[in-house]
Amino acid sequence: MCNSFNQKFLDEAAKNMQDENFNDNNSHSVFMQNAVDHAIEGMDKNDGGPFGCVIVKDDKIIGKGNNRVTSNNDPTAHAEVTAIRDACKNLNSFQLEGCVIYTSCEPCPMCLGAIYWARPEKVFFGSNKKDAANIGFDDDFIYKELPLPYDKRSIPFEQLDRDYALKPFKLWEEKENKTKY
Repeated sequence: MCNSFNQKFLDEAAKNMQDENFNDNNSHSVFMQNAVDHAIEGMDKNDGGPFGCVIVKDDKIIGKGNNRVTSNNDPTAHAEVTAIRDACKNLNSFQLEGCVIYTSCEPCPMCLGAIYWARPEKVFFGSNKKDAANIGFDDDFIYKELPLPYDKRSIPFEQLDRDYALKPFKLWEEKENKTKY
């Protein structure tokens, strides 16, 4: 049974939780809008495609990027990758521990891999891969390529000199002063 004091306390706590959720959602929206703004700015400067990304730690943007594929002649210069590089440089770390990524679009397979290697806490994305495909950025073919046998892929893969290629792995196993990641 709830007396009036307890009810007032519960009502106050519920209101505070709603305010916190509003502030949380509001700050997430601000960071997402920042990522989208980077996409538009980069596109306006002819840096590359319409994609932007910011990386946040402790409510501060510590990395930002937009797609620079065509301006850098670099097929890996996607917004997420450029933002990860910027954030890691600024943090002086190869991992994004405690960071949140806000990206204007659902990451492609390459960016998804980079994100997992960087190990952020969470990722928010704006538009999705279907939205991107609708304007000519369709990476669904990459997902379809992954399970195919190497020689059946549109770009054939062939393993060569495996025994020799294992040499650095053996040396890595023996290395005593390595930085694990």
